[in-house]
Amino acid sequence: MDILFAQIQADLRSNDALRQSGALLQALQQSAAGRDISVIAKSAVEEIVASPASAVSKKLAFDLIRSTRLTTDLWEIVCTGIHNDLEFPDPDVTAAAVSILAAIPSYRLGKLITDSNKEISSCFDSTSDNLRFSITETLGCILARDDLVTLCENNINLLDKVSNWWTRIGQNMLDKADNVSKVAFESVGRLFQEFESKRMSRLAGDKLVDSENSVAIRSNWVSSMVEFVWKRRNALMARSLILPVESFRSSVYPLVYAVKSVASGSLEAFQKLSRSSKKTNTSNLDSSKAERFVGVSDVVTHLAPFLSSSLDPSLIFEVGINMLYLADVPGGKPEWASASIIAVLTLWDRQEFSSARESIVRAVVTNLHLLDLSMQVSLFKRLLLMVRNLRAESDRMHALACICRTALCVDLFAKESVRRGQKPLSGTDIASLFEDTRIKDDLNTVTSKNLFREELVATLVESCFQLSLPLPEQKNSGMESRVIGALAYGTGYGALNWTEPALEVVEVCRPCVKWDCEGRTYAVDCYLKLLVRLCHIFDTRGGVKRVKDGASQDQILNETRLQNLQRQLVNDLLEVRDRMFRNFLFFFPFLCGCLSGQVNTPRIAARLIWAISEHIDLEGLDPLLADDPEDALNIIISKIHKILFNADSSATETNKLQDVQAVLLCAQRLGSRNARAGQLLTKELEDFRADPLTDSVNKHQARMILQRIKYVSSHSDDKWAGVSEARGDYPFSHHKLTVQFYEGSAAQDRKLEGLVHKAILELWRPDPSELTLLLTKGADATTSLKVPPNAHTLTGSSDPCYVEAYHLSDPSDGRITLHLKVLNLTEMELNRVDIRVGLSGASYFMDGSPQAVRQLRDLNSQEPVLCSVTLGVSHFERCALWVQVLYYPFHGHDIAGHEGDYAEEDQQIIRQRRNLKPELGEPVIMRCQPYKIPLTELLLPHKISPVEYFRLWPSLPAMVEFTGTYTYEGSGFKATAAQQYGSSPFLSGLRSLSSKPFHRVCSHIIRTLCFAAKTWHGGFVGMMIFGASEVSRNVDLGDETTAMICKFVVRASDAAIIKEVGSDLQSWCDDLTDGGVEYMPEDEVKVAAAERLRVSMERIAILKAAQPPPKAPKIEEEEVKDDVDSDDDDVVDKKESGEDGKKKHKGPTTLFELTPEEVEHRALQTAVLQEWHALCKDRNTKVK
Repeated sequence: MDILFAQIQADLRSNDALRQSGALLQALQQSAAGRDISVIAKSAVEEIVASPASAVSKKLAFDLIRSTRLTTDLWEIVCTGIHNDLEFPDPDVTAAAVSILAAIPSYRLGKLITDSNKEISSCFDSTSDNLRFSITETLGCILARDDLVTLCENNINLLDKVSNWWTRIGQNMLDKADNVSKVAFESVGRLFQEFESKRMSRLAGDKLVDSENSVAIRSNWVSSMVEFVWKRRNALMARSLILPVESFRSSVYPLVYAVKSVASGSLEAFQKLSRSSKKTNTSNLDSSKAERFVGVSDVVTHLAPFLSSSLDPSLIFEVGINMLYLADVPGGKPEWASASIIAVLTLWDRQEFSSARESIVRAVVTNLHLLDLSMQVSLFKRLLLMVRNLRAESDRMHALACICRTALCVDLFAKESVRRGQKPLSGTDIASLFEDTRIKDDLNTVTSKNLFREELVATLVESCFQLSLPLPEQKNSGMESRVIGALAYGTGYGALNWTEPALEVVEVCRPCVKWDCEGRTYAVDCYLKLLVRLCHIFDTRGGVKRVKDGASQDQILNETRLQNLQRQLVNDLLEVRDRMFRNFLFFFPFLCGCLSGQVNTPRIAARLIWAISEHIDLEGLDPLLADDPEDALNIIISKIHKILFNADSSATETNKLQDVQAVLLCAQRLGSRNARAGQLLTKELEDFRADPLTDSVNKHQARMILQRIKYVSSHSDDKWAGVSEARGDYPFSHHKLTVQFYEGSAAQDRKLEGLVHKAILELWRPDPSELTLLLTKGADATTSLKVPPNAHTLTGSSDPCYVEAYHLSDPSDGRITLHLKVLNLTEMELNRVDIRVGLSGASYFMDGSPQAVRQLRDLNSQEPVLCSVTLGVSHFERCALWVQVLYYPFHGHDIAGHEGDYAEEDQQIIRQRRNLKPELGEPVIMRCQPYKIPLTELLLPHKISPVEYFRLWPSLPAMVEFTGTYTYEGSGFKATAAQQYGSSPFLSGLRSLSSKPFHRVCSHIIRTLCFAAKTWHGGFVGMMIFGASEVSRNVDLGDETTAMICKFVVRASDAAIIKEVGSDLQSWCDDLTDGGVEYMPEDEVKVAAAERLRVSMERIAILKAAQPPPKAPKIEEEEVKDDVDSDDDDVVDKKESGEDGKKKHKGPTTLFELTPEEVEHRALQTAVLQEWHALCKDRNTKVK
């Protein structure tokens, strides 16, 4: 291999272009094979890039540079060679030099394009198509990047030049060469896409943007390009028509985006954001609505023929998506959207463009509201089948959320139109929309391995709950405003109009209560929660209201439908029981399958009994059918009996204890509000108490319920409201029941719940992007822009260079940028200073190099110079950056002996003399303090409810606990008094936690704090902090000092997270509290606890010793009483006389008397300490 590399280097040193190109091809082959070619790259830079060579050799050398890493010195040589090649007479060589500009490091790019701006501008006027293509393509990639925007912020001249270059790129869209025109369209489209999808203050090349000027700069470029495209739209459309068919696709998006920006009024917002000094009057841009609409219609007419005549599936998809984008503008026609959707669905039918199946469905369901009502209805069933076949869960959830919202929109809109006198349209109700045969089969099948039906029911029900909430306000026009407008039109902004489609939803999804989902209950929980909500709203337990009671016809109809639905559900409850028996009887060979049915039945039956018994109209039942087994109450009580005495399976498998608890609560409420139900349930509960298999807790609960039922039956006219009042609660969905066991199917339920909630919230309540916030709130909305944190000094006071640093992070990309400011404190000018940054921990540089080097030139005295490096973080681990400053005091001074006369002037000697560089001299190395990235920087706040948090807490496998202390001013009583005014010093040491990436779940009155977070890589971290304070009375002056002892308990979903936290607990405390809490080892905790116990015992002994002895006469009197009184009275009299004696004959003492506040304070402290000691004893116990 060394021989091969030596041969390649020899060929590179030759003047033969053929040998050089062959050697470069061999080097590229070695690079593709994974070998280290850094030696060859160095030779290529020195012999090809920095020297005159052919265009082919230049291109191959630049390809070789892209495939390897170069040092900072070699990049300097490359930049010098590029600057020289930009003036080369051969346009192909110049084109090759231009193409490498996109690979130049960000820290060197600004100086290069500033020095070469004249040569770069002249490339646009070249007669060579290849050079114009190269400069348009390269600048189109570079100028849209954030790092160039950052460079333009600090250089006004560069900003003017870049703005002129964008103008030239826009003009090149009309270039005579097809390849130049195509790449110009792509460049402008890339600018628009970067702006539309950009999160402001995000990663910028290799640094994070930390100022709002980048928004204004990019807005200025976008607004100027939108103006250009709008003014020249007819010429651009004509130019795109004569492009080759395969190139036409690149011209679609720039035209559509610019036209829509003008038609929708976004251009005015762009101009406000740009803060341009020239206030462009939008009246010059055909600002009348008619002319804007004509412009949109012209673009639609221009694009429409390609939907039917093109044979390229990707072109059809591109044109269809952009026509849907245009159909959303004010005045857009449904025909535009329908033509696009039909064309896109044709691709699905032709089985073409199969790689974009998810994109096709997402495009259709997202823009479904743009169609007219009849077409939405005709496409609905087809879309359900398409969504059913999607593989990715996230895409399927998003599509289902869109379809369910559309179903509610269609139903509400059609009913409101009928109320306003329009002709009704068939098939617009919920039942008709979901009447497809395959969907019905899914809903009515008892056992199915397909999760789609559970996803459908859950998404449909959750959409109803979102409809019950206030609709979000939409200030700007767009697709969301149309949806919100349709929903507002359908509900009429009425508080309860959402219940009409919700009632149809519970009727359609009724078969879900019969499902056997292998233990999964989330879909049934969603359904029954909605049913309970509707029954509570319509008060079904009171029967159907009458007209003379003030009920409307719609209300009477809805309540009647709910009553009928309740009766059907009672019959379903009976069918579940009968089906289980029939399965056991007739399918005995398949015993395992039947047992699984038995396991699932109590889980659903208990939930169904709760939903029915709370709201069923017991007074409306026929008393003549009291002995009928088909009577609703008899069915419910028989099912309660079945659950109470179910001994077929263990509690750990079926969560039987929770079912029994829920059924007992149902029995209490049923028996309290109906006499016949009370009589029947009394017998069942007495049998349940007498059952030897019943545990003691359930026996006591049954005894309490029996007492309540008997009290109500004996006091029929004296019922208290708490028993008979309907609460409208469904405790299974949010885990209010106290008994909870882990189930294997619960993990699948939680996963489905997370997917459904995420899809629903992203659709109904999306978080606005930062660009949207800026457009809606105006240019003064700076809330979404990052504020640079405080800088840390890395050098000492006597160092010749001053270095300070701060960092910015981007959790979405997992990257951190370190910003450095270097200040020359010496009196002389430093020609060169190298900043070397090394890494430790889980960080890595973007280019894979082991260290980053930044070369700074010409550092004047007391003049700050800025630089930055960006690193990625692979996993949750402590990271540190180690900075070295190398400056060369003698850089630029030649050493004697290097300049000599040579006898022969051959090419080798000439090349060596040309490449001879001045001696750097010995550098001065200054090592700085390491810049440590806080471990909390790798966390994100995780919003979670307290119930969900405490349900998740015991299941977290990894845990670490430790103790920390801090002091604050004020005793317990004074701190309690100060807390009334919001200035409690209790948590003064933990105040910095509010600025950390933790979500504060809840706090307890006994100084307990709960926090939740997630790592950048998805791991869950929960933290509880228990606090107890102890007053220290060894003070000299001022208020007494109080020591707060905090017990930190951290649990995580991954053991690696806890291992990293526990490796350095003091650093973790510093990261959490900014140095406010000091870690206390366990040995010191035990010693301190023993010392406190010793002091307490001494005080108790002193108190006992200080008590005066009882007087003899009193004792004699008591002895006399002993003879007269009984034994019981004797004990009482002794106590009373003793207490009176203490109070009356208390002698003088110097001991202080504890106040009630301090007694309570010490009692709480003792309770918490006892809990800590119990935790310490059980710390080594392993839970299996």
